Amino acid sequence: MATVSVHIVLVHGACHGAWCWYKLKPLLEAAGHRVTALDLAASGIDRRSLQELRTLDEYSQPLLELMASIPATEKVVLVGHSLGGMNIALAMEMYPHKVAAAVFLAAFMPNYTHAPSYVLDQDLELAKSLVRPSSLFLEDLSKRSRFTKEGFGSVKRVFAVCKEDKGIPLDFQQWQIAENGVDEVKVLENIDHMAMLSKPNDVCQCLLEIAKVYAFNIFNTTI
Repeated sequence: MATVSVHIVLVHGACHGAWCWYKLKPLLEAAGHRVTALDLAASGIDRRSLQELRTLDEYSQPLLELMASIPATEKVVLVGHSLGGMNIALAMEMYPHKVAAAVFLAAFMPNYTHAPSYVLDQDLELAKSLVRPSSLFLEDLSKRSRFTKEGFGSVKRVFAVCKEDKGIPLDFQQWQIAENGVDEVKVLENIDHMAMLSKPNDVCQCLLEIAKVYAFNIFNTTI
């Protein structure tokens, strides 16, 4: 049986851009999948400045526009790295029927029982040390309605643990998993926070396994 092509969307973390996936993207494409790595607002080569952005929605605009453009009959695999977990969570909430699975790659992962800012509030000092505080959109997230079970909660979630992560430490990754619950946990051994750069082949294999499990029965035609 021919390999089914899956559309995989790669979402970077704070202060990065689509460029950070340059090692991983061609590996996934070589495996036969369609891959989109995008710049969020005021990131990478996007000309907007961070000071122009006030909300997570504004910061996530390029991702949300991509999701809006995807036909209702298709589903993607979303991959969010670090703070990108918050961006894919928003996309999951707004477009749950267009997501086959969401992968949190050493990422911040919210739930639908607390305010969206909850996971960042638990480790605020760590988050401040990782990115410029204004890019966390904590004021916006603290006022935002909870994600819902029908939206965010209806999407299959996989957490990819990076055991040597010093940015989002292992114990915090494990706390998020215990607190929020996931459908599956993937453990990446001897891999640091920038997994897609340090061990792209390992991350590629992880994502291929996830795509096969969660998207194989969804796609009847090549995207």
